[in-house]
Amino acid sequence: MVQYDPHRWLDHFFDLRGSMLREILARVTLCVAWSVAVVFAYTKGWQVAIPSTLHVLVGTALGLLLVFRTNASYDRFWEGRKLWGGIVNETRNLIRGADAWFGHTDRPLLIDLTLWTAAFPFAACNYLRGVPPALGPSVPGLPPEALAAVEAAEHPVLAVAARMTHCLTLAAQRAYVTDIGRVSLDQNIQLLVDYLGGCERIRKTPLPFAYVVHLRRALVLYCFSLPFALVSTFGWGTVLDVLFVSYVFFGIEEIGVEIEGPFGFDDNDLPLEQIAETIRHNVFELAGLPREGPPQPIGGVL
Repeated sequence: MVQYDPHRWLDHFFDLRGSMLREILARVTLCVAWSVAVVFAYTKGWQVAIPSTLHVLVGTALGLLLVFRTNASYDRFWEGRKLWGGIVNETRNLIRGADAWFGHTDRPLLIDLTLWTAAFPFAACNYLRGVPPALGPSVPGLPPEALAAVEAAEHPVLAVAARMTHCLTLAAQRAYVTDIGRVSLDQNIQLLVDYLGGCERIRKTPLPFAYVVHLRRALVLYCFSLPFALVSTFGWGTVLDVLFVSYVFFGIEEIGVEIEGPFGFDDNDLPLEQIAETIRHNVFELAGLPREGPPQPIGGVL
């Protein structure tokens, strides 16, 4: 995600990163080149001009469609951020509660639970992005054998959640927590899995295909027919008009595409690595661990 100061907008007027200019440059350039050809043909006496009434009416409807497109995409972006905010909160609550129940009674068990809790957001981040888990470098101290089993699982995030639940089961078996306490702590893990399911829903359910295709067809037809509606009024100024309109319309549509899937690697996607690192630092601090984690794998529980 691009970090910026919203109060200093002039500083970003010429920024390219995250501005969608690279993504739409080819389309806008093609529209401008086409408008040059249309104006040239008109100056040579070709009767290519058409009334502009249709484009005025269609432009209004197209603008509303683009607003709906970006609103729908931003809803998905913001819901993804809220889900990851829930992951932050529940990981903190889990380790805070576990430390209160058995942090001074069985510290190795608390450390194991903390390590797997810190691994959860990294596993979720990689899973949502479709890349291998690779949890070892992100969370040092995880038991090697258990780590290999988790990374080889079909769903590594659920495998991590299962390790977290097993830690609570051992705490209950050793009478560190009551049944009510165990249910309360396990509720945090259940919510983590629920938030993961919400992220999977966003990732696996794009906007309806028919809507996206129709909008793009309408955009192309509108922008490439626009020179015919403007040439009789603006002459060579049509080129600048088409440049402006195509930049605005294609840019708005591309913004919707960029934020529709907020879990990827694009400049405007959610900073999942930073959120995961924040969770790791928070739970390590709650458990009294150094920021880099235990120097050696604990391996006393799983």
